[in-house]
Amino acid sequence: MASFTPTEEQQLLIDTIRRYASSNIRPAAHAADETETLPQDIVQTGWEIGLVPSAMPEALGGLGEMSAITGVLAAEELAYGDLSVALALLAPATFAYPVALYGTAEQRERYLAPFLDESFTPASAALLEPGVFFDPHELKTIASTQGDQVVLNGVKAYVPLADTASHLLVYARDAESGRT
Repeated sequence: MASFTPTEEQQLLIDTIRRYASSNIRPAAHAADETETLPQDIVQTGWEIGLVPSAMPEALGGLGEMSAITGVLAAEELAYGDLSVALALLAPATFAYPVALYGTAEQRERYLAPFLDESFTPASAALLEPGVFFDPHELKTIASTQGDQVVLNGVKAYVPLADTASHLLVYARDAESGRT
């Protein structure tokens, strides 16, 4: 049975994030909302806390292991400061974690390095599609192979950092197999 009581290590991370959210994010949240901007200096400071590296396995250059509980606790503390900053800081994990878990050795080597660095790397995953009902097992976006290229055909919605992402993981259904 999973314990929802934070470990000593988790509590240290949560306390650090809480201090950052209270002293950095919250004071700037209203102005950022009014100007519809994402305060890059605050995002960079948050990135330096090391949320993504702290959840990457040591074997891949990270500082620990992935934990859903740690992720939720971190997200809760960040969102206390401001949801848009929380989303900006956590969105890169939606790219990095699938690569860490399911990527080939070559993909891990090629794509994970920026997420272990101290400079913020905007990245995201495009999973959601427009519409009232969404089933991730029945994606409408199709990926087909044409020569040595993969061609995507479809529409995605609600992709955080899509306008600035240096890396974007697009979830699609394979045209040949029908699998996601």
